[in-house]
Amino acid sequence: MTSHRPVHRVAIVGTGTIGASWATHYLVRGFDVTATDPAPTAETALRSYVAGAWDAAAAIGLAPGASPDRLGFTPDMRQAVADADFVQENAPERPELKVKLFADLDDATPPDSIIASSSSGITMSDIQVDCRHPERTVIGHPFNPPHVVPLVEVVGGTRTAPETIRDAMSFYAAIGKKPIHLKKELPGHVANRIQAALYREVVYLVQEGVLDVADSDDAVSWGPGLRWGVMGPHLLWHLGGGEGGIQHFMDTLMPRMVGFWEQLGTPEFTPELRDTIVSGVLKEADGHSVDELSARRDAMLAALLAVRAQHDLSGPPAATRTGPDAKEAT
Repeated sequence: MTSHRPVHRVAIVGTGTIGASWATHYLVRGFDVTATDPAPTAETALRSYVAGAWDAAAAIGLAPGASPDRLGFTPDMRQAVADADFVQENAPERPELKVKLFADLDDATPPDSIIASSSSGITMSDIQVDCRHPERTVIGHPFNPPHVVPLVEVVGGTRTAPETIRDAMSFYAAIGKKPIHLKKELPGHVANRIQAALYREVVYLVQEGVLDVADSDDAVSWGPGLRWGVMGPHLLWHLGGGEGGIQHFMDTLMPRMVGFWEQLGTPEFTPELRDTIVSGVLKEADGHSVDELSARRDAMLAALLAVRAQHDLSGPPAATRTGPDAKEAT
């Protein structure tokens, strides 16, 4: 049986947008964080990101003793992970790079720590191929931005130990995340595939001239998107079935849904369609910068999470059970 150490020190490998967001989350949750990235301006950019994201992350769940001052940085990857209890890797999505990097991480990291990858499209079976200890490697794919959105997709490779999956799930849950266990590996995992399926139909409707870009966004965010922010589709169909619940929905309404499936379209992504979407989005943004829109998004997400914490029947992410002194998850 694989035994993993309790997590007190987290290493962040790769400090782009996802890595910086992960660093913010771990710091807010009370961990000592050491980050590493070979880019010459990486440390400055990382500290700037943490400072800008701190208030939004802290509003969701701030651990006693949490401080951005607990962030360390070194361009030396081996030094960054030498005493790490948990590694969150966020390097570019290039298979050959991930394979080499994980072999190096496996060699440099304490053997009883967990090495998790934020990879959005490469499977752990491919990544762990050259590791001497592949049993402690796992995908821990977040939903952007990780310091705000709780979802983490956890999936092992063919050589990942069940205990690693168990302990990664437990650790993520204990620090305010909402982990889900994928029992099979799929390119793109689950959430991105769901996004892609929805966006394919949205783009098709724009291409067909059914509605413009702004209205297509409103059709999602002011309709089903509002409900999906509260419950998932299966439970919502249970409510849609009325007194008969999901059984009535499946018996009487599902055949109509199947009929819709047969009518869904696949757009031809032409240069003209690309330009239509770009111009439509810029018009919808109405001069607001990406940073301004991101801040607005994060504020609304934080408010939604606060409401969910009060009403979610399944229990909110563990916002109060946070930090290395509040749990012994792994």
